Amino acid sequence: MNDEQFLQIIDSTPLVSIDLIIENKNKEILLGKRVNRPAQGYWFVPGGRIRKNEKIADAFERISLAELGVTLSLCNAQLSGAFDHIYDDNYLGTNNINTHYVVLAYTVNLESDLLPVIDSQHSAIKWWTIHDLLSSANVHPNTKAYFSNKY
Repeated sequence: MNDEQFLQIIDSTPLVSIDLIIENKNKEILLGKRVNRPAQGYWFVPGGRIRKNEKIADAFERISLAELGVTLSLCNAQLSGAFDHIYDDNYLGTNNINTHYVVLAYTVNLESDLLPVIDSQHSAIKWWTIHDLLSSANVHPNTKAYFSNKY
């Protein structure tokens, strides 16, 4: 699918995606600083779109491998809820086309230390306390929404 076709989809319908709320033994949350639109320049939880005909469990594994460098299983995650993420822009920055994601947010509590890799969509990654991410202007409000009732 070319960019023009994908922009027509973005302009016409919501996209369905998965966000990964990765929590370590110290109760810190993994965030990456986004390089691409939407939410460019903000710290955000890892995540990605579910592809057509892709089952949620398969998407979960693919996204975790792409974003973290390790395959996580949906059976080890807890659904935190469904969220609307609506952005004024789109991945190409084309004027007058916003992006709407319906996000299935899953929490994964890690037993072991995960040393995630930086992928092409992030310029940096780091672990944040919930207090620090809620206090930072650099963490996107859509990420903060996952934690606003926990602190």
